[in-house]
Amino acid sequence: MELTEFTIKSITIVAVFALTLVIAMYSTWAERKVAGFIQDRRGPNRAGWGGLLQPMADAGKMFFKEDFIPALANKWLFIAGPSLAMLTALLASAVIPFGSTFRFNGVEVPLQGVESNIGILYVFGVVALGVYGIMIGGWASNNKFSLLGAIRAASQNISYEIAMGLSLIAVLMMSSSLSLGEIVSQQHGGNWNIFYQPLGFIIFLTCSFAECNRVPFDLPECETELVGGYHTEYGSMKLGFYLFAEYINMFISSAIISTLYFGGYNYPGMDWVYNQLTSAMGTATGHNIATLIGTAVFFGKALFFVFFYMWVRWTIPRFRYDQLMNLGWKKLIPLAIINIILTAAGILFLKPIITQILN
Repeated sequence: MELTEFTIKSITIVAVFALTLVIAMYSTWAERKVAGFIQDRRGPNRAGWGGLLQPMADAGKMFFKEDFIPALANKWLFIAGPSLAMLTALLASAVIPFGSTFRFNGVEVPLQGVESNIGILYVFGVVALGVYGIMIGGWASNNKFSLLGAIRAASQNISYEIAMGLSLIAVLMMSSSLSLGEIVSQQHGGNWNIFYQPLGFIIFLTCSFAECNRVPFDLPECETELVGGYHTEYGSMKLGFYLFAEYINMFISSAIISTLYFGGYNYPGMDWVYNQLTSAMGTATGHNIATLIGTAVFFGKALFFVFFYMWVRWTIPRFRYDQLMNLGWKKLIPLAIINIILTAAGILFLKPIITQILN
């Protein structure tokens, strides 16, 4: 049966969503293993070999817990909050290029759910909508602690999205494109943006911690002040959706960082590997194996940053809220503006000189 373009795209999108869910699910296991290693203990080791079935045990526990809604809560918004948080977390993965292309019967299938020429704008739009899930859930709970956590989340996300967007402008100035696929292709081999944008990378990484509500920026769910923060009144799978959305966001932000600054599926020597594989195994088979290697490289980079998120969580204490806002508004935003000015100066003055020397 000949596969239509619609069928290929549908299979790709479903595969991307499924892969994102599996990685997020086992990130919960990995987080506890990393925490155990840092704190000199074993971590989960009862459900399956090495605790590998622990995520499934947790999902079963949450699924079969009593599902309740507080008497004075807004019922429909109380349900909509975690649903929206989960939906927006999953949607961001649709435009990420996980690899090059596969070749089947002369047809090339890109390892990307949707190729859009405004892919990075799409990601920012979806990420910005994510705060509504937290805000709606906190307000609908009719609980002061939940509302305080939701307000914190809204102000924190808005503040750090500004610095994140400004840090990204420098990358867009260099690539002259909003397409994630095009940004990756311009970093072919080892020509990664991290070498040209180290300051922008540091700003973007810091803002990613705040956007994902990860330590040291987990003020919206600060248990020492707000009981459980915005999800204080939640239990069962509604709470599970909120917690799971955080791990999905963590993986997506790691994938975006790998795409923008570390070449995505590109790696040094990839042309030599491609030529060796195609000459030894044929064009189609060699191309597909080279694509698999590039995809493995991409996931290696993304999972390293997932580990980095976990490492920081169990190493650095939480900020005070005034420190959080001061860092965002008084430090990161001015630094991001300076980075834009330096990048513009480099493009205008240094790039023509370097091009002339090379020619």
